[in-house]
Amino acid sequence: MRYTFMRFPEGKAKCVTLSYDDARKSDIRLSDLLQKYGLKCTFNVTGEKFRVPEYNLTAAEIKEYIIDRGHEVALHNYNHRASGTLRAIEGIREALDNRTELEQEFDMIIRGMAYPDSGINYFANPDYTYEKVKNYLTELDIAYSRNTATDNTFNLPNDWHNWKPTAHHDRENVFELIDQFLKIDISENMYVASRRSRLFYLWGHSFEFDNKNNWDHGEEVMKKLSGHEDIWYATNIEIYDYVQAYNSLVYSADGTKIYNPTLKTIWLDIDKKVYEIKSGETVRL
Repeated sequence: MRYTFMRFPEGKAKCVTLSYDDARKSDIRLSDLLQKYGLKCTFNVTGEKFRVPEYNLTAAEIKEYIIDRGHEVALHNYNHRASGTLRAIEGIREALDNRTELEQEFDMIIRGMAYPDSGINYFANPDYTYEKVKNYLTELDIAYSRNTATDNTFNLPNDWHNWKPTAHHDRENVFELIDQFLKIDISENMYVASRRSRLFYLWGHSFEFDNKNNWDHGEEVMKKLSGHEDIWYATNIEIYDYVQAYNSLVYSADGTKIYNPTLKTIWLDIDKKVYEIKSGETVRL
């Protein structure tokens, strides 16, 4: 019996991503640390009217320190309002105005999001349900949205519009979690049904390092996560797009042939052997 597991680019079985909110001036220092340690991050940005020039990044700074360095710009609701507190029409306006402004400002397509404040952890009344939020975000072509609730696991999301990160950077056991993640050895000696890919997802606000005067803690977290040959370092949208491409693979009825109709090269592990399937290629097992 064949066991098939997705592998990240270059056949790697582990991935690390970061997500930071509000586009504060302190994100410049964060971006410098990301450059130093070779990490990738998604920066979640509100609408222009919500941002304060003294505290938030300008459009020019977002381009210089985020976009030009290969990081992702994502939505954070135009007025930073928690989606769980809004009627659908308000939530639609928050997300759509945010997306329209950022896309026009940076001449790019933006499909990611992080819920601000309590996000979807609390709802204003029984009529305000997660399914309504998920439905309108899907209709707005927003591919995923990160929650603030963490799950302490290394799993890929089973619901992209309720993407739970592994941990906040100030979590008490964050180094213990990182050690657990790094020690996972998805080798041929691991029990075959446990050979799924793993993800470490860190989130926070860079201004928290200023508030707590603990930039050394943040740098130690990033240093510990960096430089591992078995880890793919990616933004949120890069992970989403790769997983969607993997899920688009076409299999023959007997499972002996796999066709890749996407524009991406895809890697997968079949019975402990890693296969690379290039765009438009059919692999015969």
